[in-house]
Amino acid sequence: MNTTVRYAILAVFILISLHYILTITHEAYGRATSLSSIKDHIIGSGNVPPYKTPIPDEYHIPDNPPSPQGRKANAAIVMLARNGDLNGVVSSMKQMEDRFNKKFQYPYVFLNDEPFNDQFKNRVSELTDGQVQFGVIPPDDWHQPSWINETRASDARAKMVKDNVIYGGSVPYRNMCRFNSGFFYRHELLKPYKYYWRVEPDVKFFCDLDYDPFLIMQDKKKVYGFTVSLYEYEATIPTLWNTVKEFIHGNPDLVSPDNAMAFLSDDGGETYNRCHFWSNFEIGDLDLWRGEAYSKFFDFLDEKGGFYYERWGDALFIVLEQHCLPEKTKFISSMISVIAMNLSNIVHKERLISEENVGVIVTKILITNGIHA
Repeated sequence: MNTTVRYAILAVFILISLHYILTITHEAYGRATSLSSIKDHIIGSGNVPPYKTPIPDEYHIPDNPPSPQGRKANAAIVMLARNGDLNGVVSSMKQMEDRFNKKFQYPYVFLNDEPFNDQFKNRVSELTDGQVQFGVIPPDDWHQPSWINETRASDARAKMVKDNVIYGGSVPYRNMCRFNSGFFYRHELLKPYKYYWRVEPDVKFFCDLDYDPFLIMQDKKKVYGFTVSLYEYEATIPTLWNTVKEFIHGNPDLVSPDNAMAFLSDDGGETYNRCHFWSNFEIGDLDLWRGEAYSKFFDFLDEKGGFYYERWGDALFIVLEQHCLPEKTKFISSMISVIAMNLSNIVHKERLISEENVGVIVTKILITNGIHA
């Protein structure tokens, strides 16, 4: 072997050794020179799921900041609870504060259909440095309306109990669904705010959230984030889709031709495929619900009595309005945004309902494109 060949082999060996050392010691170099990165540069990256796009540094706050830093969105953390939910509320708040809000100190708004007692107010106020407000839901926004035919409603509940439909016999559950569908955003305590984050008793957050999702929503003009997509229990909504179609046909001026009907229907809108987002966790723009289109949509469906004659849920109203009426680019792009994708990794509902009891299929949280059902 001549001298030139020996030097060439030595040079190659040195280069490979340096590459190996830099790959181990410099994470950025390792990513840039990985086979997948080289492939992306050559043939393109294709459709990259939003959750793989890092959150810009400007939205992050370092660990243990001396005080809340920078700008904040006009937002609140909202929790619907009763006095008896105190232990579950404390559990959720401790995690919310530890994982997120100790850095950002967003205010809390607690809502109840009866006044909160002093024990509840004192205990939760101790858990945060942010402002805490306690509100009572107006009776007309919570209770079953007087125009509902109680005989028909009670017969429907009895049948659902017989058929083992979860919450089938519960009037309070129906009150809650109706309130969350059409009244929570109208409450006096929420009128000053633009954004909200819905948190429930007994939830768990598994990861730290050191960036501000509200500011991302504000800057990127996103309107809604969710964590779980699943199928609705068909026995609870026998007439809902026909009612939605009736509204659409009667209000064509409120329906964008570029809507996202394809998410809800596999046959051009003739039938509903039962896909929807679970609203136990959601983060959104309150102006989404305050607009003319949603107000008319809710009022029309509410007058049909389906909350009480069947068991319509608030999650369905949210999804149906988002996909039937506005332009899909305004909503779908928002919901598959980095907000929804990243939040899906930090929240988990502790009180999961088993599939055999509910008749739903719970999917992996936000698979790739965020609208998998």
